[in-house]
Amino acid sequence: MAGHYDQLSVFSGNSNIELTQEICRYVGIPMGRADVFKFSNDNTFVRINESVRENDVFVVQSFSDPVNDSIMEMLIMLDTIKRASAGRVTAVIPYFGYGRTDKKDQPRVPITARLVAKLVGVSGADRALLLDLHAGQIQGFFDVPVDEMSAMSLTATYFAQKRLPNPVVVSPDLGNTKRARNFAEILNAPLAIIEKRRLGNADRSEVLNLIGSVEGHQAVLVDDEIDTAGSITQAAQVCLESGATEVYASAIHPVLSGPAIERLEASPIKELVVTNSIHVPESKRIPKVTVLSVAALLGETIQRIHTGASVSATYRTHDALIAH
Repeated sequence: MAGHYDQLSVFSGNSNIELTQEICRYVGIPMGRADVFKFSNDNTFVRINESVRENDVFVVQSFSDPVNDSIMEMLIMLDTIKRASAGRVTAVIPYFGYGRTDKKDQPRVPITARLVAKLVGVSGADRALLLDLHAGQIQGFFDVPVDEMSAMSLTATYFAQKRLPNPVVVSPDLGNTKRARNFAEILNAPLAIIEKRRLGNADRSEVLNLIGSVEGHQAVLVDDEIDTAGSITQAAQVCLESGATEVYASAIHPVLSGPAIERLEASPIKELVVTNSIHVPESKRIPKVTVLSVAALLGETIQRIHTGASVSATYRTHDALIAH
C-alpha cells in the first residue's frame, strides 16, 4: 500500500538519538541530518541540513531530562520542518514529560500536560505518535490526530519467557490497576494491588493496604514509569514482608531521577525491566536494570503511518518479532 507522501524522513532531537538511530535501521533509511544546539546565551538553534519539501517527516524526541530543553527542541524542530515545506510532520514522543500533570487535583495548579500537547500542534505537527501515556485522556489534549502505542507486551513477554514458577503481578497503586491487570493476563498470573496515598507534592507516599496475596509468589511490580523509585522500592519491601519469595519490577519509562539508582541498589528488587523510551546512560545501567528496545515497535508504526496501513496491526507484527 502506498501513502500520499513518497519520501520518508526521520529526524532526532538530542534527548534520545540512539533510539532514533535504531528506528532508522529498522525502517531502512539514514537518520535525517540536522544541527540542534544551544548558543552561549542559552537559545536553542535548529538547522535542517537536507531537503524535506513534500516529505513525510517524523521527529523523534523524548520529553526527558532536561525536560524543558527537550520540549523546546521538539517545538523548534517542528516549526523549522514545517517552514521548510514538509508535506506532513509527525511528532514522535516516546516519553511525554509533564504527563502526571493531567488534571487539577489542587486549587490554583496548572494542567501542564494539556499546555504541552497544544504547543506540539501549534508548532507544526500534523499528528503525534506517543508511547504509554501516564493517563489515556491526554490523547484528547492534542488538537491533531494521535496514535498511542504500548510497549507492555514487550515487557510482559520478557517476564513470560523467564518462566517464573509462581508469579503474581502487583500494581503499586490503585490508578495503575488496569495496566497491571493486562500484564497479569499475558503472564496468566493473579493480581494484587497496593493501596497508597501521596503526601503533598514532594513525591512521597504512604502504603495503606495490600489487596490480594503475594505469599509464596514471585512478585512482579508493574508501573508506567519510575521516577525517584520511592514508590516502587517501598512496594517491593511490602511484598517481601507479606511473604513474596522474590520481587521483580517492570516499567516502560525509566525516568530514574534523584536518588533512584541508590534506592534500587539498596532495595530487594532482583531485576528492574524498562525500555529505552528514555535514554538510560551507562552510569544508571546497574546490573539489576535491564533495558529493552522499543525501536521495532515505533519503527513498524512509523512505516504503517507513512504507507497508510493499519496502525493497530503493528501489535501483531511486533508480537511476532519479539516471539522470535
